[in-house]
Amino acid sequence: MDLASLVGMLLGVAMFIIGVMTSTDNPVAGFQAMFNLPSIVITLGGSISGVLGANKLDDFISGFKSIGLTFKNDVLDPAATIKNIIDLSNTARKEGLLALEEAANGIEDDFLKKGIMLVVDGTDPELVRGIMETDLSCVEDRHKKCIAFWEKWAELGPAWGMIGTLIGLVLMLQDMQDPNAIGPKMAVALLTTLYGSLIANWLCNPTASKLKVNNAQEMMMKEITVEGILSIQAGENPRVIEEKLKSFLAPSARQTAAAEGGGDE
Repeated sequence: MDLASLVGMLLGVAMFIIGVMTSTDNPVAGFQAMFNLPSIVITLGGSISGVLGANKLDDFISGFKSIGLTFKNDVLDPAATIKNIIDLSNTARKEGLLALEEAANGIEDDFLKKGIMLVVDGTDPELVRGIMETDLSCVEDRHKKCIAFWEKWAELGPAWGMIGTLIGLVLMLQDMQDPNAIGPKMAVALLTTLYGSLIANWLCNPTASKLKVNNAQEMMMKEITVEGILSIQAGENPRVIEEKLKSFLAPSARQTAAAEGGGDE
Protein backbone atom coordinates (compact mmCIF):
# COMPACT_ATOMS: atom_id res chain seq x y z
CA MET A 1 0.00 0.00 0.00
CA ASP A 2 1.15 3.53 -0.82
CA LEU A 3 1.22 5.17 2.60
CA ALA A 4 1.56 8.68 1.17
CA SER A 5 -2.01 8.75 -0.16
CA LEU A 6 -3.47 7.09 2.92
CA VAL A 7 -1.59 9.30 5.37
CA GLY A 8 -2.42 12.40 3.33
CA MET A 9 -6.16 11.69 3.45
CA LEU A 10 -6.09 10.84 7.16
CA LEU A 11 -4.13 14.00 7.91
CA GLY A 12 -6.71 16.00 5.98
CA VAL A 13 -9.47 14.55 8.15
CA ALA A 14 -7.40 15.24 11.28
CA MET A 15 -6.79 18.87 10.29
CA PHE A 16 -10.51 19.35 9.68
CA ILE A 17 -11.39 17.85 13.07
CA ILE A 18 -8.76 19.91 14.88
CA GLY A 19 -9.91 23.05 13.10
CA VAL A 20 -13.52 22.54 14.20
CA MET A 21 -12.56 21.60 17.77
CA THR A 22 -10.33 24.62 18.26
CA SER A 23 -12.82 27.07 16.75
CA THR A 24 -15.60 26.60 19.28
CA ASP A 25 -16.10 26.16 23.01
CA ASN A 26 -18.54 23.33 22.30
CA PRO A 27 -16.92 20.82 19.88
CA VAL A 28 -20.00 18.58 19.84
CA ALA A 29 -22.22 21.43 18.72
CA GLY A 30 -19.51 22.46 16.25
CA PHE A 31 -19.50 19.04 14.59
CA GLN A 32 -23.29 18.96 14.55
CA ALA A 33 -23.23 22.31 12.77
CA MET A 34 -20.94 20.82 10.10
CA PHE A 35 -23.56 18.25 9.11
CA ASN A 36 -26.58 19.02 6.98
CA LEU A 37 -28.21 16.28 4.93
CA PRO A 38 -29.80 18.47 2.22
CA SER A 39 -26.45 20.18 1.65
CA ILE A 40 -24.73 16.79 1.27
CA VAL A 41 -27.38 15.62 -1.19
CA ILE A 42 -27.11 18.76 -3.31
CA THR A 43 -23.30 18.89 -3.38
CA LEU A 44 -22.38 15.22 -3.55
CA GLY A 45 -25.35 14.07 -5.61
CA GLY A 46 -25.24 17.03 -7.96
CA SER A 47 -21.51 16.81 -8.64
CA ILE A 48 -21.65 13.05 -9.21
CA SER A 49 -24.57 13.47 -11.61
CA GLY A 50 -22.54 16.05 -13.52
CA VAL A 51 -19.55 13.72 -13.78
CA LEU A 52 -21.83 10.92 -14.93
CA GLY A 53 -23.30 13.16 -17.60
CA ALA A 54 -19.82 14.09 -18.81
CA ASN A 55 -18.64 10.48 -19.25
CA LYS A 56 -19.63 7.23 -20.87
CA LEU A 57 -20.97 4.80 -18.28
CA ASP A 58 -17.97 2.46 -18.60
CA ASP A 59 -15.57 5.39 -18.24
CA PHE A 60 -17.50 6.63 -15.21
CA ILE A 61 -17.28 3.25 -13.49
CA SER A 62 -13.60 2.83 -14.37
CA GLY A 63 -12.84 6.34 -13.16
CA PHE A 64 -14.61 5.78 -9.86
CA LYS A 65 -12.75 2.50 -9.31
CA SER A 66 -9.40 4.12 -10.10
CA ILE A 67 -9.20 5.62 -6.61
CA GLY A 68 -7.90 2.21 -5.54
CA LEU A 69 -4.83 2.77 -7.74
CA THR A 70 -3.73 5.67 -5.54
CA PHE A 71 -3.29 3.29 -2.61
CA LYS A 72 -1.43 0.57 -4.52
CA ASN A 73 2.31 0.53 -4.13
CA ASP A 74 3.33 -1.03 -7.43
CA VAL A 75 7.09 -0.59 -7.36
CA LEU A 76 8.38 0.49 -10.76
CA ASP A 77 12.14 0.10 -10.83
CA PRO A 78 13.69 1.69 -13.93
CA ALA A 79 17.15 0.49 -12.86
CA ALA A 80 15.94 -3.13 -12.83
CA THR A 81 14.31 -2.69 -16.24
CA ILE A 82 17.51 -1.25 -17.68
CA LYS A 83 19.49 -4.14 -16.21
CA ASN A 84 17.11 -6.66 -17.84
CA ILE A 85 17.49 -4.92 -21.20
CA ILE A 86 21.28 -4.87 -20.89
CA ASP A 87 21.30 -8.59 -20.04
CA LEU A 88 19.18 -9.25 -23.12
CA SER A 89 21.48 -7.12 -25.25
CA ASN A 90 24.49 -9.12 -24.03
CA THR A 91 22.68 -12.34 -24.94
CA ALA A 92 21.81 -11.02 -28.40
CA ARG A 93 25.37 -9.80 -28.96
CA LYS A 94 26.93 -13.13 -28.02
CA GLU A 95 24.37 -15.63 -29.32
CA GLY A 96 22.25 -13.72 -31.83
CA LEU A 97 18.71 -12.34 -31.78
CA LEU A 98 17.12 -15.79 -31.99
CA ALA A 99 18.60 -16.62 -28.59
CA LEU A 100 16.31 -13.97 -27.09
CA GLU A 101 13.29 -16.24 -27.56
CA GLU A 102 14.44 -18.54 -24.79
CA ALA A 103 15.53 -15.60 -22.62
CA ALA A 104 12.07 -14.04 -23.03
CA ASN A 105 10.44 -16.96 -21.21
CA GLY A 106 11.74 -15.64 -17.89
CA ILE A 107 10.53 -12.05 -18.45
CA GLU A 108 7.61 -10.98 -16.24
CA ASP A 109 7.06 -7.63 -17.93
CA ASP A 110 4.49 -8.33 -20.68
CA PHE A 111 5.37 -5.15 -22.57
CA LEU A 112 9.08 -6.03 -22.70
CA LYS A 113 8.31 -9.63 -23.59
CA LYS A 114 6.04 -8.52 -26.43
CA GLY A 115 8.79 -6.34 -27.87
CA ILE A 116 11.41 -9.06 -27.61
CA MET A 117 9.18 -11.54 -29.43
CA LEU A 118 8.60 -9.02 -32.22
CA VAL A 119 12.38 -8.68 -32.60
CA VAL A 120 12.85 -12.46 -32.58
CA ASP A 121 10.22 -12.80 -35.31
CA GLY A 122 12.27 -10.48 -37.52
CA THR A 123 9.75 -7.63 -37.55
CA ASP A 124 10.89 -4.43 -39.26
CA PRO A 125 12.26 -1.93 -36.69
CA GLU A 126 9.82 0.81 -37.71
CA LEU A 127 6.94 -1.62 -37.36
CA VAL A 128 8.22 -2.70 -33.94
CA ARG A 129 8.33 0.94 -32.84
CA GLY A 130 4.86 1.58 -34.28
CA ILE A 131 3.30 -1.42 -32.54
CA MET A 132 4.87 -0.68 -29.18
CA GLU A 133 4.18 3.05 -29.27
CA THR A 134 0.55 2.32 -30.19
CA ASP A 135 0.34 0.03 -27.16
CA LEU A 136 1.93 2.74 -25.02
CA SER A 137 -0.45 5.39 -26.37
CA CYS A 138 -3.53 3.25 -25.68
CA VAL A 139 -2.43 2.66 -22.08
CA GLU A 140 -1.88 6.38 -21.60
CA ASP A 141 -5.30 7.18 -23.07
CA ARG A 142 -6.96 4.86 -20.55
CA HIS A 143 -5.02 6.53 -17.74
CA LYS A 144 -6.02 9.98 -18.96
CA LYS A 145 -9.70 9.04 -18.91
CA CYS A 146 -9.42 8.13 -15.23
CA ILE A 147 -7.51 11.33 -14.49
CA ALA A 148 -10.14 13.36 -16.37
CA PHE A 149 -12.86 11.77 -14.22
CA TRP A 150 -11.31 13.13 -11.02
CA GLU A 151 -10.47 16.50 -12.58
CA LYS A 152 -14.08 16.90 -13.72
CA TRP A 153 -15.37 16.00 -10.26
CA ALA A 154 -12.93 18.49 -8.71
CA GLU A 155 -14.37 21.10 -11.07
CA LEU A 156 -18.04 20.29 -10.41
CA GLY A 157 -17.79 19.84 -6.62
CA PRO A 158 -17.29 23.54 -5.80
CA ALA A 159 -19.72 24.51 -8.57
CA TRP A 160 -22.52 22.45 -7.04
CA GLY A 161 -21.49 23.73 -3.63
CA MET A 162 -22.14 27.25 -4.89
CA ILE A 163 -25.48 26.13 -6.36
CA GLY A 164 -26.46 24.79 -2.95
CA THR A 165 -25.40 28.03 -1.30
CA LEU A 166 -27.52 30.03 -3.74
CA ILE A 167 -30.51 27.78 -3.04
CA GLY A 168 -30.01 28.35 0.69
CA LEU A 169 -29.73 32.12 0.23
CA VAL A 170 -32.89 32.29 -1.87
CA LEU A 171 -34.84 30.37 0.77
CA MET A 172 -33.35 32.53 3.53
CA LEU A 173 -34.20 35.80 1.79
CA GLN A 174 -37.78 34.69 1.27
CA ASP A 175 -38.28 34.51 5.03
CA MET A 176 -36.43 37.21 6.96
CA GLN A 177 -39.14 38.00 9.52
CA ASP A 178 -37.11 36.45 12.35
CA PRO A 179 -33.69 38.17 12.58
CA ASN A 180 -32.42 35.49 14.97
CA ALA A 181 -32.90 32.82 12.31
CA ILE A 182 -30.88 34.60 9.64
CA GLY A 183 -27.47 33.59 11.06
CA PRO A 184 -28.23 29.84 11.36
CA LYS A 185 -29.84 29.78 7.90
CA MET A 186 -26.82 31.52 6.41
CA ALA A 187 -24.51 29.01 8.07
CA VAL A 188 -26.49 26.12 6.58
CA ALA A 189 -26.41 27.78 3.14
CA LEU A 190 -22.62 28.04 3.30
CA LEU A 191 -22.21 24.36 4.15
CA THR A 192 -22.65 23.32 0.52
CA THR A 193 -19.70 25.52 -0.45
CA LEU A 194 -17.69 23.84 2.31
CA TYR A 195 -18.64 20.37 1.07
CA GLY A 196 -17.77 21.31 -2.50
CA SER A 197 -14.33 22.53 -1.43
CA LEU A 198 -13.73 19.35 0.54
CA ILE A 199 -14.69 17.19 -2.45
CA ALA A 200 -12.26 19.08 -4.69
CA ASN A 201 -9.30 19.64 -2.38
CA TRP A 202 -9.42 16.65 -0.05
CA LEU A 203 -10.46 13.92 -2.50
CA CYS A 204 -10.47 14.74 -6.20
CA ASN A 205 -7.41 16.94 -6.81
CA PRO A 206 -5.04 14.74 -4.74
CA THR A 207 -6.37 11.62 -6.48
CA ALA A 208 -5.93 13.14 -9.95
CA SER A 209 -2.41 14.27 -9.07
CA LYS A 210 -1.40 10.83 -7.80
CA LEU A 211 -2.79 9.18 -10.93
CA LYS A 212 -0.75 11.61 -13.04
CA VAL A 213 2.39 10.68 -11.13
CA ASN A 214 1.68 6.98 -11.60
CA ASN A 215 1.01 7.50 -15.30
CA ALA A 216 4.25 9.44 -15.80
CA GLN A 217 6.27 6.70 -14.10
CA GLU A 218 4.69 3.95 -16.18
CA MET A 219 5.12 5.87 -19.42
CA MET A 220 8.80 6.43 -18.63
CA MET A 221 9.26 2.70 -18.00
CA LYS A 222 7.62 1.83 -21.32
CA GLU A 223 9.66 4.45 -23.20
CA ILE A 224 12.83 2.95 -21.73
CA THR A 225 11.65 -0.46 -22.90
CA VAL A 226 10.90 0.73 -26.45
CA GLU A 227 14.29 2.41 -26.84
CA GLY A 228 16.06 -0.57 -25.34
CA ILE A 229 14.40 -3.11 -27.63
CA LEU A 230 15.07 -1.05 -30.74
CA SER A 231 18.71 -0.62 -29.69
CA ILE A 232 19.05 -4.39 -29.24
CA GLN A 233 17.53 -4.96 -32.66
CA ALA A 234 19.96 -2.45 -34.17
CA GLY A 235 22.88 -4.39 -32.67
CA GLU A 236 24.20 -1.52 -30.57
CA ASN A 237 26.91 -2.09 -27.98
CA PRO A 238 25.41 -2.96 -24.55
CA ARG A 239 27.37 -0.17 -22.89
CA VAL A 240 26.04 2.34 -25.40
CA ILE A 241 22.51 1.06 -24.74
CA GLU A 242 23.04 1.40 -21.02
CA GLU A 243 24.17 5.02 -21.28
CA LYS A 244 21.28 5.83 -23.60
CA LEU A 245 18.68 4.34 -21.25
CA LYS A 246 20.20 5.92 -18.16
CA SER A 247 19.52 9.32 -19.70
CA PHE A 248 15.84 8.78 -18.82
CA LEU A 249 16.73 8.72 -15.12
CA ALA A 250 17.45 11.46 -12.62
CA PRO A 251 21.19 11.86 -11.84
CA SER A 252 20.81 10.21 -8.42
CA ALA A 253 18.99 7.22 -9.95
CA ARG A 254 21.71 6.79 -12.58
CA GLN A 255 24.18 5.86 -9.86
CA THR A 256 21.80 3.15 -8.67
CA ALA A 257 21.41 1.82 -12.19
CA ALA A 258 25.17 1.75 -12.65
CA ALA A 259 25.64 -0.10 -9.36
CA GLU A 260 23.22 -2.85 -10.41
CA GLY A 261 25.41 -3.83 -13.33
CA GLY A 262 26.36 -2.67 -16.78
CA GLY A 263 26.85 -4.06 -20.23
CA ASP A 264 29.75 -6.15 -21.41
CA GLU A 265 32.23 -4.91 -23.91
